[in-house]
Amino acid sequence: MIVMVAETPLKAFLRWSRLVLLSNGLALLGYCAYVVVDAWWFQGSEARRLQSLIEGARARRADLRYVKVPGPPSQPEAMMMHGLVGRIDIARLGVSVMVLEGFDGKTLRRGAGHIPGTALPGQAGNVGISAHRDTFFRPLRNIRAGDVISVTTLDGQYQYKVETTKVVSSKDVSVLAATGSEVLTLVTCYPFYYVGAAPERFVVRAVRF
Repeated sequence: MIVMVAETPLKAFLRWSRLVLLSNGLALLGYCAYVVVDAWWFQGSEARRLQSLIEGARARRADLRYVKVPGPPSQPEAMMMHGLVGRIDIARLGVSVMVLEGFDGKTLRRGAGHIPGTALPGQAGNVGISAHRDTFFRPLRNIRAGDVISVTTLDGQYQYKVETTKVVSSKDVSVLAATGSEVLTLVTCYPFYYVGAAPERFVVRAVRF
């Protein structure tokens, strides 16, 4: 004879709690996997697009030697057309990330973002670029004075040498102030291993050479 024991409310609650927690855990793992794969795919796609645009610009410049045709758009115009600023590389740290215009959540999830209102690479002024501390700009924790930062755009490649690093309040926007020289400012959240919304910003200042 089989005796059926009724499930107590506590046991039922615990069982459903385990199912809910398991489901939520799997959902979070799935989302994390999606974010990683999406960023990886996007970086590869944008790298190929940048190379294609650069080659197209070179071909148009070559045509100008023989035929009077409208030249390629200036970098600001090209950026407005394609939303792609270029690629930033820091060889010593193994950093290579595509830079897009803007720094909204979706942009920074997929790459680095050019901060609107700041100069563009190759222009006089302060070029501001931001990225997340736990993804693309995590290696910045090891950056040091003298490191070379290369920025590749539709107009060419520009090189900057790191001069200083510092930590500022998240409300301090003076680090993005315009300058008379060609300066590159990289910004990411700080501390690098902080859990939650970080209260400060890690700032790298480099000068074109």
